[in-house]
Amino acid sequence: MTDNRHAIPARDARLILAAVCLASITLPLSFSGGAIATPAIGRAFAVQGADPAALSWITNAFMLSFGSLLMAAGALADVLGRRRVFSTGLMLYVLASLALCMAPSLLVINLLRGVQGVAAAATLAAGSAALAQVFDGAARVRAFSLLGTSFGLGLSLGPVLSGLLVQRFGWQAVFLCLAAFGLLALLFGPPRMRESRDPDAVGVDWSGTLSFSGALGALTFGLIGAPDRGWSHPLTLSLLIASVLLLAIFIAVELRTRRPMLDLTLFANARFVGVQLLPVGTCYCFVVLLIVLPLRFIGIDGMDEWHAGLLMLALSTPMLLVPSLAARLSRRVSPGRLSAAGLLVAAAGLCWLAQCGPGVSRWELLAALLVIGAGTGLPWGLMDGLSVSVVPKERAGMASGIFSTSRVAGEGVALAVVSAMLVALVQWALPTGTGTLAAQYLGHGDLAQALSAAPQLSAESLRDAYAHAFALLSYCLAGITVACAILTVMLLREEQPHGHPVIAGKAVE
Repeated sequence: MTDNRHAIPARDARLILAAVCLASITLPLSFSGGAIATPAIGRAFAVQGADPAALSWITNAFMLSFGSLLMAAGALADVLGRRRVFSTGLMLYVLASLALCMAPSLLVINLLRGVQGVAAAATLAAGSAALAQVFDGAARVRAFSLLGTSFGLGLSLGPVLSGLLVQRFGWQAVFLCLAAFGLLALLFGPPRMRESRDPDAVGVDWSGTLSFSGALGALTFGLIGAPDRGWSHPLTLSLLIASVLLLAIFIAVELRTRRPMLDLTLFANARFVGVQLLPVGTCYCFVVLLIVLPLRFIGIDGMDEWHAGLLMLALSTPMLLVPSLAARLSRRVSPGRLSAAGLLVAAAGLCWLAQCGPGVSRWELLAALLVIGAGTGLPWGLMDGLSVSVVPKERAGMASGIFSTSRVAGEGVALAVVSAMLVALVQWALPTGTGTLAAQYLGHGDLAQALSAAPQLSAESLRDAYAHAFALLSYCLAGITVACAILTVMLLREEQPHGHPVIAGKAVE
């Protein structure tokens, strides 16, 4: 592998790190900022017949393309060069963000969000690989620790910053801000980077990429459309069956490829499988709330974007503090037990959140969100390091790639699953004969459109139906989180190997 570390001055190395961290901040901003902007976008395009399923693609289009192309982007960076792919990804990200500000329709917004996801995959994969070429040893650990902190900062600041921008300047300001962050990263980093490639790289596994992306896409389309069409509708069943078949094709392709982008033999390691459960748990106890809660606060509870963003700080701020605490505690407590304990705390917070219906005090709601965020922070601070520490050192790169992909792709699937669950629960809570359209609008946090679709019902009765559905959903999420905690303890029962502590989410060799 080409190594140019000695050719990069210390000042340039710091600026490269700043650029990659700045780019890393924009990715969770794209995720949480899009959720805050969704109600305003829905209001802006209501005259064009914006339906709730189309609005859900504002987030899902980004997550689908981001998660499905992350491994392919890493392979492409190895072949074409990390600097080139990082620069191209950032330029595409900036252009897509600027185009979003001028999008004439909801369809164009959703397509551009997909382009943003492609750009984000290239930026994250190539940026992380570039840092590994710039820094070594303890400096590399510190660099990746700062990278993880930057991601947490984006999660924490995303809702409140986006809320302020939407309320003061309109939803376009969110994407303009993303473009500005991307442009700064583009100006700081690439001019100082040295190109590096993997001389042993064999190119992108296109068969694997297409089958994997197709499986995720079919599953997401099927889940999002199921509440409207029905779970037994031929199109819904066809999409779900297609996702299973494409996944089987993907597995067959990876087993036959000489250098697969996903080494399935790693899943024979029980501890590695246990690590993959951690992002599943954090998806269902934390990540999905970053999307569902702003829609509830703005569309159902009637908050403005700024106050909704402030309230979301209670959920995301612990991510700046608790992961570092988890890294220190992991020296005395098994990371598996510590992670499971965090998931159980988050599950308790979800049960508390289920009790926070209409009229609950803001302080009680804040407390429930703080408990969820604090509990999630324990596995969040350990799982990146665990993903590479549970496998032999020579397979750490592949293990990290698999973990990153399963995390991001899993988040996209979790969003589609939870969205479908909430709409189904709302439909069940509404009076018989109300119709599916009102349930879809209400499930996606659009009380005004739900009233239009069901004029025979009052706003109060619709809020009560939503509150009942949200409580049931919270209990379901808590159950999934508890199941992940139990399986984590069972699969990660061995202690962290002595001499390989986890520091700020990374294993030190």
